[in-house]
Amino acid sequence: YQDILLKTISDDNNEITSGEDERLIVSQVVKFSDTAELVVDALASTAAYPLEELTERKSTGKVLGVNVLGVSLVGEEALPDEDRPDSRIDFVFDEGNFNFNGFKIPYPVPFRNPLFRDWVKGWIDVTYLSDRVRISRGNKGTTFVLAKETDEM
Repeated sequence: YQDILLKTISDDNNEITSGEDERLIVSQVVKFSDTAELVVDALASTAAYPLEELTERKSTGKVLGVNVLGVSLVGEEALPDEDRPDSRIDFVFDEGNFNFNGFKIPYPVPFRNPLFRDWVKGWIDVTYLSDRVRISRGNKGTTFVLAKETDEM
């Protein structure tokens, strides 16, 4: 599932808490069982919550001309829809952890390495939103259909 949360990163111990200096965080959660999951967090930027350090992606993601992780749209192809100015969420993956019943193991991707930082940037355009469903298209052309969990599901 995916959570889009407003969080604050405390300066003293780098813990994420609710508070005043809010940042937008997109959390991708893959649940393997009730006690095992992978959580990958991305710093996010929108018109309402801009993040100045998040710059436009420059590379398509090809490594020596080879499509390794999927090719991203860039430049003219990646421009947001002018008719829907508040529908884009830009992001940069920042941290990931496997969580096994409270025991965390870091996800082995160098999200913060300056050499790879551009490759872990992306965006999603929200194309439909209701109180139960969100449909989005990502920078690699992927369409996401997300349904909000309810007690009835």
